[in-house]
Amino acid sequence: MVSDVLSPPIVWAALAFPLAFSAVDASERPASWAALWAALYALIVCLLPILYIAFMVRRGKITDVHMEVRQQRIRPFLVSMLCTAIGWAMMHWLGAPPMLPLIALFTLIQLTLMLFITLVWQISMHTMSISGAVIATGAVFGLTPALVLLPLVPLVAAARLRLQRHTPAQLIAGTVIGAIVPLVVFSVFAAQG
Repeated sequence: MVSDVLSPPIVWAALAFPLAFSAVDASERPASWAALWAALYALIVCLLPILYIAFMVRRGKITDVHMEVRQQRIRPFLVSMLCTAIGWAMMHWLGAPPMLPLIALFTLIQLTLMLFITLVWQISMHTMSISGAVIATGAVFGLTPALVLLPLVPLVAAARLRLQRHTPAQLIAGTVIGAIVPLVVFSVFAAQG
């Protein structure tokens, strides 16, 4: 249940809303504007790749939605990267709340790294996602909310280990990449002003 509820698309679809609202100045834009952009992010970056995976599972091309077989992850990664790139471009050029294109950018970087790693080794997308969400929460909302979410990282890792979907090394690698990429992206954009 932990693995399903805290799967990458669900985590990021849910986090898109507070991230979008964090940048809204009520005097300039209504909250509905942020909600619309968050919903668009959730649709393009999170839901469309999951629908593709579900379609491929139904066709028998992928064994299950968690993609236990490493070779079966390649096409879903490419589809996720394409959806995320489209989402980033739309949000960047059409004036979405600034956090959403930034999150899409580091998601695209993470997916690219994960794709190259997946060519030779399986790595945990779940721990990558949840550790990235904790870092993003800390960068946007501060240390206290990030510390509140921090226990989710070992919880997700324990769930994936219990399901025998990953080795400890794969879980740690996912956690490290999940944390480093948003730290670098947020640092670069913070330095730019």
